[in-house]
Amino acid sequence: MASRTLSRITKAMLAPALAIGATVGLASAPASAAVWNSCDQWGNTSLNGYTLYNNIWGSGAGSQCIWANSGTNWGVWANHPNTGGIKSYPNSKKVINKTITSLGSLSSSYNVTVPSSGAYNTSYDIWDTDYDYEIMLWVNKTGAVGPLGSSQGNVTLGGHTWTVYKGNNGANEVFSFVRTSNSTSGTVNILPILKWIKDTKGWFGNETIGDVQFGYEITSSNGGLNFTTNNLTVSGS
Repeated sequence: MASRTLSRITKAMLAPALAIGATVGLASAPASAAVWNSCDQWGNTSLNGYTLYNNIWGSGAGSQCIWANSGTNWGVWANHPNTGGIKSYPNSKKVINKTITSLGSLSSSYNVTVPSSGAYNTSYDIWDTDYDYEIMLWVNKTGAVGPLGSSQGNVTLGGHTWTVYKGNNGANEVFSFVRTSNSTSGTVNILPILKWIKDTKGWFGNETIGDVQFGYEITSSNGGLNFTTNNLTVSGS
């Protein structure tokens, strides 16, 4: 199943208030000096051109708190049970709103500290403005998690080698690029990936790229785990 953001989920369909006791977990994260933090299911804020979301959207979720010093330096403490299904996608979003052919460049650098246990992936989630297409770039994964769809083989694009998956979640097409080895820091040249989907595969046309999100798609983090985005930059022109 692909990830969801606040704009793609109906709150009434999910359980209310999930963060009972979550403030205990927040104390274990480097949040005391942060400029913003939230344990709310849909907690969000905008900082220096990025929008941060706590985004606890999956069923059976536990507690989760997000903190941020900026849109590019933030983290999450999450305590989700050891059950299947994605519980959350805390993320930082940069809005692009340009067509693929009008983009001269679109790239991102990341540096994260992630746990060695649990079940999750660290991923970019890229959407067109109509939310018909979702492009996921998994830079690392741990535990029993996997992308939607069927394997389309490997490709080297944007400075990394990926295994590509193509699927549909019932609402939109999903193209997942799973890095063939885990990485906690690097730079991804996103534009060649979009052009490969458009020009080489013909899976979509000249879409307008709306959101470039980066975060953690968490299935389980039993006992409480910390996910830290030490630095993130998304730039497009």
